[in-house]
Amino acid sequence: MERPARRRPRAAISRLVAPEHIHTVKPSSPPAERWLAYREVNPRARLRMFCFPYAGGGASAYRGWAASMPSTVEVCPVQLPGRESRLREPPFTRPLPLIQATADALEPYLDMPYVFFGHSMGGMISFELARELRRRGKALPLHLFVSGRRAPHLPAREEPIHDLPEPEFIIKLRELNGTPEEVLQHAELMKLLSPVLRADFAVNETYEFTEEEPLDPGISAFGGLGDVEVTRDDIDVWRRHTKGRFRLRMLPGDHFFLHSAKDLITEAVARDMAELNVPSL
Repeated sequence: MERPARRRPRAAISRLVAPEHIHTVKPSSPPAERWLAYREVNPRARLRMFCFPYAGGGASAYRGWAASMPSTVEVCPVQLPGRESRLREPPFTRPLPLIQATADALEPYLDMPYVFFGHSMGGMISFELARELRRRGKALPLHLFVSGRRAPHLPAREEPIHDLPEPEFIIKLRELNGTPEEVLQHAELMKLLSPVLRADFAVNETYEFTEEEPLDPGISAFGGLGDVEVTRDDIDVWRRHTKGRFRLRMLPGDHFFLHSAKDLITEAVARDMAELNVPSL
């Protein structure tokens, strides 16, 4: 086993606390469907694209992506417990149970060719979920798209903060400059949001990479030219985790180039998917 590769959610948390991302919970929804918020069922689909959020984020990060994809692709943003439409559900605090539950929930939707896309923490989820499905003997994704995430085998750079007392935790959030000051000073809002923020930090900070065979699917890796915490070198070494084709793209923007360079990302993703062996794609 390699040294734990802890990851800090960083500025991602600012996306969680935006008021427009706090939605009404729909407890009547079937459990499996709660995992696929904003999914637009596409009868013409020949390929599904499951999108995993960054730490502190939710499925809304990928709302509207379907319009930028080929008409034969069904975009399936994945909603993790503890946020947005699932705010009242307890979030996961460890990677393994999260990966296993996600595999269980998505298995009914793996009945056609599919790919994974994940940004930041979502990149780790995509990678580990593919390995979990391989261990279960299931069909693997045709391709992985990882974005804004250091390669999983790289050692941690930061000390964990997920279990700090609340005053110290808020100080650390302020130092990370990812949460609006008005949110940090809003005691009731922080009481609501702190559990999922801590949970996401815990998932990242307790992640431990274990060596396995590289994946057969190819990997397309994206980085932000202005991202000071995830460098080109950090992204480039994703190539050791695939036996297939590897592509590295550095795009303008900081850690959240996922939003600022959305058109460039979706264009590149569509281009790479067109090269996959999927009939009529």
